[in-house]
Amino acid sequence: MEDSKDINNYMNSLGAAARSAAADLAMVSTEIKNNALLYMSEEIDTRRDEILQCNKVDLEKAKQKAIGDALIDRLELTEARIDGMISGLKIVADLPDPVGEIENLKPTPSGLEISKMRVPLGVVGIIYESRPNVTADAAALCLKSGNACILRGGSEAILSNSVIAECLNQGLKRAGLSENIIQIVNTTDRKAVTALLRMEEFVDVIIPRGGKGLVKLISEEARIPVIKHLDGICHVYIDKEADLEQAINITLNAKTYRYGICGAMETLLIHQEVSTKVLPELSSKLIEAGVELRGCEKTCKIINAKLANSEDWVTEYLAPILSIKLVKDLDSAINHINTFGSAHTDSIVTSNEDNAKYFMKKVDSSSVMHNVPTCWADGFEYGLGAEVGISTDKIHARGPVGLEGLTSQKYLVKGNAQIRGA
Repeated sequence: MEDSKDINNYMNSLGAAARSAAADLAMVSTEIKNNALLYMSEEIDTRRDEILQCNKVDLEKAKQKAIGDALIDRLELTEARIDGMISGLKIVADLPDPVGEIENLKPTPSGLEISKMRVPLGVVGIIYESRPNVTADAAALCLKSGNACILRGGSEAILSNSVIAECLNQGLKRAGLSENIIQIVNTTDRKAVTALLRMEEFVDVIIPRGGKGLVKLISEEARIPVIKHLDGICHVYIDKEADLEQAINITLNAKTYRYGICGAMETLLIHQEVSTKVLPELSSKLIEAGVELRGCEKTCKIINAKLANSEDWVTEYLAPILSIKLVKDLDSAINHINTFGSAHTDSIVTSNEDNAKYFMKKVDSSSVMHNVPTCWADGFEYGLGAEVGISTDKIHARGPVGLEGLTSQKYLVKGNAQIRGA
């Protein structure tokens, strides 16, 4: 499928099939959608050994290409991660179906009855790197929210994604639904991505999940609306009124839980009045965990750290590297976050409720936290069942995008032959 014309024809065939499937899916009952999700979970459980074997091959090829540790971490499937996919499918099945929800508005003077109904977006194109679990998570959310989807995973995960997609399609088939509801692009040719981004006739929204370069490219080239986040430059701020034991535990977890997730802390901010109390013990534990420390001048006078430069404050490391800055007060911390952050997830550690409320109100991010590590930023943990991504946009969907983020609303207007006058 090397020829551009062939790829365009192939992608258009996927798009046409998805558009037709989406129209039919909009009328499918919640019960049938839930049955399909449960069948999918059974298929994945039954074929878990095959999935792990395919993933092993993908991992070996990826390591030969010397891709980064963060991508390797995202690519790897384990028994626990497969259990997570299965659990995610079941949880989505248990969630309320948003499709058809009615929101009643106030009556109008004209006597018209105005309400809003929640409806699917239609066809969702999802482009992602590594993370084969996204294949199941994204497909589940699209199905439950009434959307058909076209999934284009990275070449490094082609075998893993393909066998997971087979499980999903078999679940659809067992439920009596069209396999075109969930389609995976089976070519690794990058021309397929370009074609998908231009299929405005068939695709209603694009959701990219991957590195900053991928998301930036998609945002610039897409002719279709994009729900995106460019990077996850997440902060933890240790306030002068923080419980220091809590602060140390929260900071360690925020950084070392998993380096390759977008919710990993990349910059630690500390009120200068508590810096000498918290930094020595905290830095010792971070170094013991294998984390490289980069600090401002004041930080480097307290602990052994590499002097940070201006690039460190705007870098998503996705690696065991942490930048540290001492700040004079709460407003300084907030200003740093709003200036250098990526509007993803930021947390304050403090025992002062007023400081926490002030921080949570003024920090302009999709998730703002109090006394918890940033790695909790996750659709599954937020009770969404799963997520198709974490949006740092402000229009339509923001934060982890679950079922509601994959729907829109339309007005329903009922009357009794009212005629509008001049």
